[in-house]
Amino acid sequence: MSRKIVAAAAQLGPIARTEPRSSAVARMLALMEEAHRRGARLVVFPELALTSFFPRWLIEDEAALDAFYETEMPNADTRPLFDAAARLGIGFYLGFAELLTEGGVKRRFNASILVDPEGRIAGRYRKVHLPGHYHPEDWRRFQHLEKRYFEHGDLGFPVYDFMGGKAGMCLCNDRRWPETFRVLALRGAELVMLGYNTPQHYPQAPEHDHLQDFHNHLSLQAGAYANGCWVIGTAKAGLEEGCELIGGSCIVAPTGEIVAMAQTRGDEVVTAEIDLDRCSELRKNIFNFALHREPGDYGPICEGAEARAAEREAITKGSRFDRD
Repeated sequence: MSRKIVAAAAQLGPIARTEPRSSAVARMLALMEEAHRRGARLVVFPELALTSFFPRWLIEDEAALDAFYETEMPNADTRPLFDAAARLGIGFYLGFAELLTEGGVKRRFNASILVDPEGRIAGRYRKVHLPGHYHPEDWRRFQHLEKRYFEHGDLGFPVYDFMGGKAGMCLCNDRRWPETFRVLALRGAELVMLGYNTPQHYPQAPEHDHLQDFHNHLSLQAGAYANGCWVIGTAKAGLEEGCELIGGSCIVAPTGEIVAMAQTRGDEVVTAEIDLDRCSELRKNIFNFALHREPGDYGPICEGAEARAAEREAITKGSRFDRD
């Protein structure tokens, strides 16, 4: 049985702060239709694909902040994506801000879902590696308040049976951490999908600005190669509310080779045929985990978990969004 799938990275250009979800969804529907015309059966959209990247602003009015989150999925705004998936027979990945209320307490996550070709949710993920900071810093040209607006993901790195293979998800900064891809691969993921919103300017080390595209692709290619898996990374790109976001949406083979890449920083579809059986080229040889891994020597990778959790809790104290 063939396990070849034509897949698409559906890059979005900038989304204005005032742009309604209906507009963003209409743009995604157009990209999905284009992907379908090219034979795609899977489409990967960006992180926080329904709104502007709101962590760049300090938003102190809670109702104004809540407006950037989804309280259910699908909802009235996103239902057309699910309907199109079922009509076209296309699965998709979608990143969005998730708001839950449990026991009267609001919980916020940077999240993504997998939707199957029947329009049903097949998997969920909540971002683990949250970058940025908790409290506003006046010296920055723009804020990066992900640690303020989102909780550390509580689902870990799950892997799902999806479209004839094993699929996993992550989001943006997760791609920079090799543990993300390794845990997914150890759980059998043959395809990893992720969306990102990555500024061209890095405030802490502006001398790295010219390396942002390189570091993006380096992370994706290394993750694919060292774990023998396909990787699809999709950007929200372009000049969004005064912040230039990198593009470079791409599809990476298990050999680490980029097989398709976006050429613009606007709305764009790139497609490639992915053969999930190619994962074995690496996993039966140089990255044969059962034969060559030495987990007994990797102890330091997992040390300090309790201390990190305590540090996270201490830093968030004083934030109006602290759960205590």
